[in-house]
Amino acid sequence: MYAYILRRLALIVPTLFVIMVVNFIVIQAAPGGPIDQILAELRGEAPSAIERVSGGAGDLTNDTASTATGDNVSRAARGLPPEFIAELEERFGFDKPMHERFFIMIGDYLTFDFGTSYFTDRTVIELVVEKLPVSISLGLWTTVITYLVAIPLGIRKALREGTPFDVWTSAVLFAGYAIPNFLFAVLLVILFAGGQFFDWFPLRGLVSDNFSELSLGEKILDYFWHLALPLISMIVGAFTTLAMLTKNSFLDEINKQYVVTARQKGLNDGQVLYGHVFRNAMLIVIAGFPSAFISILFTSSLIIEVIFSLDGLGALGFEAAINRDYPVMFATLYIFTLLGLVMGLIGDLMYVAVDPRIDFEAREG
Repeated sequence: MYAYILRRLALIVPTLFVIMVVNFIVIQAAPGGPIDQILAELRGEAPSAIERVSGGAGDLTNDTASTATGDNVSRAARGLPPEFIAELEERFGFDKPMHERFFIMIGDYLTFDFGTSYFTDRTVIELVVEKLPVSISLGLWTTVITYLVAIPLGIRKALREGTPFDVWTSAVLFAGYAIPNFLFAVLLVILFAGGQFFDWFPLRGLVSDNFSELSLGEKILDYFWHLALPLISMIVGAFTTLAMLTKNSFLDEINKQYVVTARQKGLNDGQVLYGHVFRNAMLIVIAGFPSAFISILFTSSLIIEVIFSLDGLGALGFEAAINRDYPVMFATLYIFTLLGLVMGLIGDLMYVAVDPRIDFEAREG
């Protein structure tokens, strides 16, 4: 098993490298880079672009700013001095060839130096750490609640297959699955967050403004009070896949010969179900927990964060893509890809933990 783990860890390096190369080429080739963003604002009406780079562009930036932000904006509209553009390219590192920029970036990432955002003058690590509480709260609690509800529901549906309980729960599950989570979120806002009916839940932030003044119990209640509607929006469709997967896994195992043999030995239903069937039926479900958490954490919360005004990683990535903030884009891509690859390995190890009979080394051999 140790040899398999070492091989998987070694495979992470080339996989991560190829993913970064492909995304680097695609993003760099896309029109509208950070320099274009700044120049477009300078030629328009927004002086904020100059303020973003005023800390490192020197006197030339200040001279241009005094012209662009004064009464006469026509100079910015007619075009900027080539020297200023060259200085911007040097500041952002675009004076170097693409391949050289890539290897410099990868070298920095190997030492966990992810650089500084182009437009906020804050390190990427600071931004990610600041946004993590929201995304971890949404991802962790969505995954935990989904597993705690969907697995027992799937088991009960398998044991009562074809009964009215199985039929109506399937109808409810598929109805929830058919409703997009953002549409359900809007419905919850209208009903319970001061939209048109009740004003029972907050619509902004992860905690209240007076959170630091609350007692421990009040802090916990306040935290889940803010999370209630976003979590309901995210889990309403997540139950279906996991519940049906659990049901089908149990049905497949219940009909196998070893279950019949166990019953013939005099074991009751509980002993057969949880002593023999559960381990085999839950193999896929439990082993998929790490990848499910990563998927929910990084792919499912953007629209929910926007609707409920939660400042998380989804909003950070979207804002970075819109602004062409390359350090944030590439660093978050690197971190998330690395986490996904590591979680894939953890998922394999959980297969072995759930069923020690699985031997990946023997399969590879």
